[in-house]
Amino acid sequence: MNSAFSTAAPDAADASLRPSEGRHAAAWLAGLLLLAPTVAVGCRAADTDAITPVPQLLAFLPWLLLPAGAGLLLALIGRWRTGMIWAAAVLAVTGWFVRPYDTGLTDDPPGRVVARVTVLTSNIEFGNATDALLTAIRHEQPDLVFIEECDRTCSDALAARVSRSDYPYRNVVAGDSASGSAILSKLPLRAAPGINSELAMPGSVADVAGHPVNVQLAHPLPPRPGGIGDWRRDLGRVRAYASGVKDEATLVAGDFNATQDHAAFRRILDSGSLRDSATLVGADRTPSWPATVRRPLGAQIDHVLVSEDFSVRSARFLDLADTDHRALLVGLELYDVR
Repeated sequence: MNSAFSTAAPDAADASLRPSEGRHAAAWLAGLLLLAPTVAVGCRAADTDAITPVPQLLAFLPWLLLPAGAGLLLALIGRWRTGMIWAAAVLAVTGWFVRPYDTGLTDDPPGRVVARVTVLTSNIEFGNATDALLTAIRHEQPDLVFIEECDRTCSDALAARVSRSDYPYRNVVAGDSASGSAILSKLPLRAAPGINSELAMPGSVADVAGHPVNVQLAHPLPPRPGGIGDWRRDLGRVRAYASGVKDEATLVAGDFNATQDHAAFRRILDSGSLRDSATLVGADRTPSWPATVRRPLGAQIDHVLVSEDFSVRSARFLDLADTDHRALLVGLELYDVR
């Protein structure tokens, strides 16, 4: 009897400990899941991009609702009151930031419409999507085309396969791999300095119905671990450009490698009094990269930014073969406000 009792007693004791051990494990795991969302959303609230991995996490801010939600569930399972409050706070703040932005579609027109302009921007991934882009250009017939990662094969194709009668004005910077860029235009262009960068960012001044409009391609370096300083530097250069043309009609388009959840991107908008076209038509959370995922996942890093001289009629994201980016096609109206 004593032997049997001594064998059974530890088993009963172990069984009595299992529920509390399980709750402890659930609470511990909840805390781990909440760490990354807490850091990212804290930096978003503090208006800073901080250091790796924060810029990378901010690019996918809506995704952080998943670990935060799982953290809340585990806190409930673990009966961890502090964790429940923590998770609820993270979910609330993250949800606030990923809500749709104010579109501004009810704004009164700033003046008389003088022209309608269609803009296409596309990162064609090292030139791989050149054929798909040329098909899109023929089909959509945009007035201005901004092309990022236009390698030498791409620039040769533009010269050989895009009719000069359709796009007589061009600003092409030939380069290898991701470094090349191009602007094609049906509108007259004159030279402008552009932005100095490892990835070409050419600029011009377009004549739109007799009104000068600054047109600038944007393609900062991506925020890779170890390269955050270069990313921040390039976005700072775009910000300086935007600030310098603040009182002029301006259009900046391209692959910014940044979303509206990045402080460095928002400072471009603020410095130049620019607005994001996709945001103005309620498509601010439509992802442009990677092209394989759909809303609400993915990140919108391809943008067309416009000064207050423009209103936005439409914005569509186009799927092109052989690139990891969706192209962005925007319809604009230019007003006579200056």
